[in-house]
Amino acid sequence: MKTNFRHLAAALALVFLLPACSNDNSGHRLVILHTNDTHSQIDPGSDDLGGVMRRKAVIDSVRAANENVLLVDAGDAVQGTLYFYLYGGKVEQEVMNILGVDARILGNHEFDNGADSLAAILKLSNAAKISSNYKLDNSPLKGQLEPYIIKEYDGKRIGIIGINLDPEGIVAKGNYEGVEFLPIVATANLTAEKLKKEDKVDAVIALSHIGYKPSGQIGDSVLAHNSRNIDVIIGGHSHDVIDPATPQGAARSHLTNLDGKPVLVVQAGKAGRKLGKVELNLDSLGMDVYPKYELIDIDSRYDKYKDETLGKSLKQYSAGVDSLMHLTVATAEHPLPNSEPELINFFSDFVMLRGAEFAAVDLAVTNKGGLRVSLPQGNISKGEIINMAPFRNFISVVELKGKDLRDVFEVMAGRRGDGISGNVKVIYEKEDDGEWDIEHILVDGKELEDNKTYRVATIDYLANGGDYLTGFTRGKIVASSNKVLFDDLLYYLTEGKGKDKPISASTQSRWIEEKEK
Repeated sequence: MKTNFRHLAAALALVFLLPACSNDNSGHRLVILHTNDTHSQIDPGSDDLGGVMRRKAVIDSVRAANENVLLVDAGDAVQGTLYFYLYGGKVEQEVMNILGVDARILGNHEFDNGADSLAAILKLSNAAKISSNYKLDNSPLKGQLEPYIIKEYDGKRIGIIGINLDPEGIVAKGNYEGVEFLPIVATANLTAEKLKKEDKVDAVIALSHIGYKPSGQIGDSVLAHNSRNIDVIIGGHSHDVIDPATPQGAARSHLTNLDGKPVLVVQAGKAGRKLGKVELNLDSLGMDVYPKYELIDIDSRYDKYKDETLGKSLKQYSAGVDSLMHLTVATAEHPLPNSEPELINFFSDFVMLRGAEFAAVDLAVTNKGGLRVSLPQGNISKGEIINMAPFRNFISVVELKGKDLRDVFEVMAGRRGDGISGNVKVIYEKEDDGEWDIEHILVDGKELEDNKTYRVATIDYLANGGDYLTGFTRGKIVASSNKVLFDDLLYYLTEGKGKDKPISASTQSRWIEEKEK
């Protein structure tokens, strides 16, 4: 009892650190705490934000101050740090259980090790697992997820649905075997209507992993405007920080549905840096008012609070992570942000070099999304290299026509460019609506020819049409590396052509706006 009391006292003390975290329990309330896209960020990140021990402190303090608390997760709890690389999702599930997650949905990265592995990991999860628009009867996930759940608080019934993205084009082929995708808007509306009309719920919460406003896809904003009977959408996938304290955040979060009724849309960024907090007034449900909403920074203010159960769980895994983080394999003369051209240029040039070792290659194409974190100045560890490029991809060489390669570049332009090797330049004009219109694609200084056959070094995920680069699927893979991508990169840095050389490349973007030419 002493330990429990001490933890309760600490949690109550932390309440005073939380902005706008009121102790006023007048009326009937439901506090919904939400996370999304943690991406295995168990420890605080390089910016000293996030960390699951800090998150536990905030969750415990909110629970200590409120009678009704619902903790939910909107997907992509895994993939992105050594915890997932070494332990395959087990750590994240243990953490979610200790945090007391009540309900969760799948993100696309939950499928990274395949449906069989995911099915085994989900059996460790204590949370209610929801998907309204995946049919799973023919998959290894059969029987593990529910189309919706209903929770009751102070006599009010709250329905929770789960909306997932189409795995085709974003999840590696073979990793979602047997999963059947159902249309987002139609399924969400049908499920919400059933909950309100047949099950007599007082509010519907949609947990989603479709992104806020993805290019060419249906996201939370489109779902909200085309919905009926959904009161709150708690999103993920696009890593948007929707902060109601800013005018832009307030405008993005306060939307209306087909009937002109309010829909609150929220999302809390990525890597556990923030915790979302939605407050439903249970007495005013159905009165067309927006719930209260805020974001709580997960930072060093909460470092004094230590949960013994969580600490014991993490200790058994941290030694393996630490060992890889202290094994130096390369250096950098200055920081290499994954949001800047130099790192993606270095990576693209490496892919071309490696591809050329087992096939003739004309150019290389990589995706920005494959580089998950930045690299620091100075010594770079094996763990940091794996964290940067954590996916179990293989370098492949694809042979395809120029017209199909042009389609690949058009998709890349839609997301403001991806990685290309140093012998390639893309010249574009920016239209009034902000879209990029490609003017020229130059390979070795020559215009791309539609009927010419090119060999492109890339990764197998993209070669198979991943990241919506379907143009690659009209070609054929003619050669592939026998090593996983990060092992190829580690070999290059420690024994290959990159040995004893600082990591560097051109700092200039290879996507050039017409006026800059």
